Amino acid sequence: MDFSRISRRHLLQGGAALALGGTIGARTAQAAETTIGFIYVGSRDDYGYNQAHAQGAAALKKLPGIKVVEEEKVPETDAVEKTMESMINLDGSTLLFPTSFGYFSPHVVKIANKYPKIRFEHCGGLWTEKDPKNAGSYFGYIDEAQFISGIVAGYSTKSGKLGFVAAKPIPQVLRNINAFTLGAKLANPKATTQVIFTGDWSMPVKEAEATNSLIDQGVDVLTCHVDGPKTMVENAARRGAFVCGYHVNQSPLAPKAYLTGAEWNWEALYPKFLKMITSGESIPNFYRGGLKEEIVKCSPYGEAVSAEARKHADEMKAKLVLGEYTIFKGPILDNKGKTVIAASVERGQKDPELEKMDYLIEGVIGATS
Repeated sequence: MDFSRISRRHLLQGGAALALGGTIGARTAQAAETTIGFIYVGSRDDYGYNQAHAQGAAALKKLPGIKVVEEEKVPETDAVEKTMESMINLDGSTLLFPTSFGYFSPHVVKIANKYPKIRFEHCGGLWTEKDPKNAGSYFGYIDEAQFISGIVAGYSTKSGKLGFVAAKPIPQVLRNINAFTLGAKLANPKATTQVIFTGDWSMPVKEAEATNSLIDQGVDVLTCHVDGPKTMVENAARRGAFVCGYHVNQSPLAPKAYLTGAEWNWEALYPKFLKMITSGESIPNFYRGGLKEEIVKCSPYGEAVSAEARKHADEMKAKLVLGEYTIFKGPILDNKGKTVIAASVERGQKDPELEKMDYLIEGVIGATS
């Protein structure tokens, strides 16, 4: 008798989230495993976006009765559809984490419609009411951690010129650039952030060129929003600049140059998701959180960070956790002089307008198109 197939049949009865709870609860009697699939667009050890998710997957592997299947370097094409179907039909996965931004539409939507009793959790913030109910979107307010990085960068720069190597001008990236700059201005009101967009999530050659170009123009602290920050971190450190990391802790790559960083905390969130499911609680289709919810975190401070910078950053971090500070509060102008947030307006982290951000704020040198 194939107990895993019985388990899978049981799992697929009714709503995926509730059924998963029933299956896990009955695991001892059935001697079955619950299989969870993770799909990465790049390498699992990229010191970046994919490694952060892989660390979350590793946390699930430690739990009893859980089997994790993973596939890396899956492009944002119909290749991911084939990978998802393989994980469902060959591995028996009942919960899938297709982690890359470009997987969602049309690929996750298509496969979720085809398999209505399988649960799909997509990272990136694209789910809306019109999308399949067995799919969901989760993301973190990592701009909070970027804001803290900005404060540290503002204290650490000597030139007042900060640099940001970014992939694409989508709302999540723009939000990070703007939050980093707002943090820097708290510490150093004259600080500017120069941004270079590479055009895609993983472009190591362009990322190296952008890093060197920024440093050639006097930038002495850099951060980024690309899938693999390793290129930026190592090149900047080699050139004598400081860095703030992204996705995971890159301090092992540049211990003397590393100031702090904005990290994902998926190793805390993924087990939390599983706990929600096993207790019979469905994961909301639109799931968000920041420092308070422990979805994001800040890297430990490097040796070059001053006591003054640490104190200010820690104070602001505490305010964000307590909900006592709003990063995006007016008046805020874009870098063309247009008011984008009026003087009387505060846009809290859950404000849907922030999910539509299409501008760079005053103090950022660069353009979205």
